[in-house]
Amino acid sequence: MIAGADSLKRLTHDRIWSAIDALAQRYGLSASGLAKRSGLDPTAFNKSKRMTRDGRPRWPTTESIAKVLEATGATLDDFSTLASTEPRVRNRNEPIPLIGMTQAGAGGFFDDGGYPVGGGWDHVRFPRVDDENAYALEVTGESMAPLYRNGDILIVSPNAATRNGDRVVIRTTDGEVMAKTLVRRTATTIELASLNPDHPNFVFPLDRVDWIARIIWASQ
Repeated sequence: MIAGADSLKRLTHDRIWSAIDALAQRYGLSASGLAKRSGLDPTAFNKSKRMTRDGRPRWPTTESIAKVLEATGATLDDFSTLASTEPRVRNRNEPIPLIGMTQAGAGGFFDDGGYPVGGGWDHVRFPRVDDENAYALEVTGESMAPLYRNGDILIVSPNAATRNGDRVVIRTTDGEVMAKTLVRRTATTIELASLNPDHPNFVFPLDRVDWIARIIWASQ
């Protein structure tokens, strides 16, 4: 156990969180499901909680990791091994989940951090995605025209960093799912530009944002 503790000291912020995600997947849970089983706030492991609002990394506490190990029966060495493993890269043309925009807004397809969960959906094949949580969204309707039209496929990476100018998918706390351009994010608000230049920018308080993820490819 001491060796495991020593190795954890050398791990990065991303590796620690990756180990928590991997442990959740091992037991068929979302990150929020793992937090709840461990007696923690269900949002404790959400993607939005992993960075402070001013962009500094937020680490899980040793107490929360201890509670996770107790709840799952995993050992510290198990956790250290997961945290020391390179994140899995999808194989070429590996199928990824395909979710309709309407389904995405209805709930049940994502955990609280914006990661796809469950099953029963269709799949599409994509040459290479360096994110094991990537998924595809199928555009329905013409609300995103002229850039994205009905039937277009958006490949979304929830683990990719988002920067000003990126095209993103955002889900609000009332279940609305939109594709926008990220203009800027402050400590309290997020500003988004419509893909239709005739529409004005949107400004949301951050507490209205359920999750946000970067679009890395679109079929057009």
